[in-house]
Amino acid sequence: MTVLRKNVGMVVAIEIDAVLAKYGIPAEKRKKSGYEVLIYANTNYTLYVVQSGAGEIASAAATQYLISEYDVEVIVNFGVVGALSESMKTADVCIVEQVVHYDFEGNGWLGTPRGVYPGKIAPWFETSRNLIQAAKRIHLGLPGAVCASADKFVSDPEKRRALRQEFGADICEMEAAGIVITCKRNNIPCLLIKSVSDSLTGGDKEFHKELERASEKAMSIMDCIIRMMPL
Repeated sequence: MTVLRKNVGMVVAIEIDAVLAKYGIPAEKRKKSGYEVLIYANTNYTLYVVQSGAGEIASAAATQYLISEYDVEVIVNFGVVGALSESMKTADVCIVEQVVHYDFEGNGWLGTPRGVYPGKIAPWFETSRNLIQAAKRIHLGLPGAVCASADKFVSDPEKRRALRQEFGADICEMEAAGIVITCKRNNIPCLLIKSVSDSLTGGDKEFHKELERASEKAMSIMDCIIRMMPL
């Protein structure tokens, strides 16, 4: 009996060094439409990796590219985030259960609160519940998180506390909303694993100091999950 490999798309913002450190030189590279795709294959799945660059527009475009060009059946993303509470420490890892695109504001047009898209009554977009449950069975103790996402690097602790107060978010970053919203429009499941590079009061200096360590930790856990998960 022939077992068909799954096509898995991985969107990486800036943490591509962690991918190369984990997987090494890819079996193949393809360049098209401004993207370089790194391709890694094993008996269970083929992994297509794209470095999107920072920001929601870049991550949404890269996600759609993988879906349209490579017919991926699932999108995964790992990366670093800022903490929105004292309880989240550097290199802590979590799985994103909900995302809010807090940069979206249509008050004068839609008459809705910040982050609420047309046709929705709340600002949160859920990620794929089945993948979350499977990931938590593989990596016991992996906590869930609400991610506040926008094209902003937030270093001010008071602004971070405000995001937590407004949206109940645990972490903030710049790509998750673009990935999750694009996946939903394509009916493609997605899984996002994030590691804290900068604590609530850590700021830019801590981000640069901890970027490599946090990236590699998130990549290691993501690799473990996708290798063991029945994608």
